[in-house]
Amino acid sequence: MLKCRTVWKKLAPLARSSSTVCRQNVRRAVLNNGRTPAQVPAAHMSTGPAGGGRENQLYALLVGAACLGGGIYVCTSIHLLWIALTTDEPVEAAPVEAAPVVEEAAEQPAAAVVEETEPAAAVVEETEPAAAVVEETEPAAAVVEETEPAAAVVEETEPAAAVVEETEPAAAVVEETEQPAPPVAEEAAEQPAAAVVEEGKTCKHRGDVAPVASKIPSHARYLLIGGGTASFAAARSIRARDPGARVLIVTDEPDLPYMRPPLSKELWFSDDPSVTETLRFKQWNGKERSIYFQPPSFYINPEELNSAENGGVAVLTGKKVVHMDVRGNKVKLDDDTEIAYDKCLIATGGVPRNLQVIERAGEEVMSKTTLFRKIEDFKLLDKVSRNIKSVTIIGGGFLGSELACALGRRSAESDLEVIQMFPEKGNMGKVLPEYLSNWTTEKVKKEGVKIISEALVKSVVAKDDKLEILLKDGRLVKTDHIVAAVGLEPNVDLAKSAGLEVDSDFGGYRVNAELQARSNIWVAGDAACFYDIRLGRRRVEHHDHAVVSGRLAGENMTGASKPYWHQSMFWSDLGPDVGYEAIGIVDSSLPTVGVFAKATAKDTPKAATEKSGTGIRSESETEDTAVSPVASSTPAPPTVGHKDDYGKGVIFYLRDKVVVGIILWNVFNRMPIARKIIKDGEEHADLNEVAKLFNIHED
Repeated sequence: MLKCRTVWKKLAPLARSSSTVCRQNVRRAVLNNGRTPAQVPAAHMSTGPAGGGRENQLYALLVGAACLGGGIYVCTSIHLLWIALTTDEPVEAAPVEAAPVVEEAAEQPAAAVVEETEPAAAVVEETEPAAAVVEETEPAAAVVEETEPAAAVVEETEPAAAVVEETEPAAAVVEETEQPAPPVAEEAAEQPAAAVVEEGKTCKHRGDVAPVASKIPSHARYLLIGGGTASFAAARSIRARDPGARVLIVTDEPDLPYMRPPLSKELWFSDDPSVTETLRFKQWNGKERSIYFQPPSFYINPEELNSAENGGVAVLTGKKVVHMDVRGNKVKLDDDTEIAYDKCLIATGGVPRNLQVIERAGEEVMSKTTLFRKIEDFKLLDKVSRNIKSVTIIGGGFLGSELACALGRRSAESDLEVIQMFPEKGNMGKVLPEYLSNWTTEKVKKEGVKIISEALVKSVVAKDDKLEILLKDGRLVKTDHIVAAVGLEPNVDLAKSAGLEVDSDFGGYRVNAELQARSNIWVAGDAACFYDIRLGRRRVEHHDHAVVSGRLAGENMTGASKPYWHQSMFWSDLGPDVGYEAIGIVDSSLPTVGVFAKATAKDTPKAATEKSGTGIRSESETEDTAVSPVASSTPAPPTVGHKDDYGKGVIFYLRDKVVVGIILWNVFNRMPIARKIIKDGEEHADLNEVAKLFNIHED
């Protein structure tokens, strides 16, 4: 029914136009002959008698020409309509020659101007009386359904040429399709006219808008989520075992992979005023290097990854993976881009924790609080500390104590007041035994830091351009800026969409001995909760663990199938003169045994790195393999009494009389020995004898 109605709407104007032509021709014939057609004898119309024959012939000629022209026009229009209704492509009207009415009219070309009056109608105005005139009161016959406002005005400039210019919605458009088609203009001259169509902004054609070439690969054989130490170690490991591998690293940071430890250590002791721009520093051994693992030339552009003949490592910066489809082996980025993968590593690290009292304090307090983790945090804190008079570090762990010492040294050169507060009795109270924690606290004070111990923050408010920190015991601390160094929360945002298990005790993704979370998904670094064959399930947040776990995950992604048995270490330096390295479970709540000796000039972090040649000590020590320890032949001097002088020594942490953790205090390059002691898991009757294995009594 709808189709029939549509066809009738298009054919009705044609019928009315044909009837109008016939009536006009009959009226002219009657006026010329002075009589009606009924008064003409039939014999005269066919034989052409002498009396009045020419008028009858002219009448017959007019009626015949009108009928013939109307028939041809109707047939042509019906044919075009049928094609338009049965095809999706635009149809161009064929030029139709006007039927001659009289010889005189054919000799003179008619100049017809088609002017737009309404969006869907056109009026043809007569300019020569000799030509057959069609006065249109309805849409023209060749008009097909209009869909979008992309039409034309037809203007005749010459008898044999027409220019079609698009302006506003008008009549000459084609039937609705997926993409609006160019308008079709009917030509009214005897010879075919050349039409020029100028496309307007509102006219949309198939292929007008070329798709923007994406710079993000749609597929990566090895996809590494996260741009930290673990991801970079995995990439190098993959390339070492599969030289032609194509590795894509996706990171939400704007920087290429870099090492984090110098952000709270060596960078603060640089003499270069442009260190925040160069991010280069001198290690304790005097050698200079950048915090970036490799220069930009080491990597290839992401868009060239799949076409690189020898493969390579590409880094997609400033992009965050927000969804993971494990079954479909693909991830979605924060801009809705999807990347398919064959094997994937999750090395998303963690995000710094904050105190709830600070989060609830309001925007002004948050704007004056730094959560220290990234390069931008280092740059911000460096700038802020040069323009304020007071800064307070909340937290007494590794990061908080390192930053306190670094800013304390800067305070000697300026009027900056550096305050460090923590709930424990001394610095690193959760790690070090109490006597060593107290000694460390005194060392930090000598660096120019004001220590507030056993401090529990009750509230923080902004008042008079200052931050007021109220403690639960009533003490009030006023400061200009706060640095919250209260731990790290593993980033497990992808756990829900990926269906991965998160450990309820330690946090992080639970993985097996090969660091696998699923058949083609591995996890490394801070976000991995792994099973230690000696110490049980653990999660470690240190540089060395990121290096070793990332390296192992990369090997297993290429088919190595190796278990993770390595005991990772960590280290902390309180300036160039005091530092320690630790391995295993180091918890001050465990029983400890400490063996100390008098320190020498060689027993400092600076001297240790001069000997090893690297400031990132785990890069050298993790390559070593300890042999059976051999005790020093040097006799041990009398045990150092409680003189509060802990120059160097070894602290053993015990669980069920078995060593589960070791701290080497100002003792360096002995970590393979400590690792073997923990791996053996034996019970030792005299730990003083075990301490001799570290040669702490040698000068």
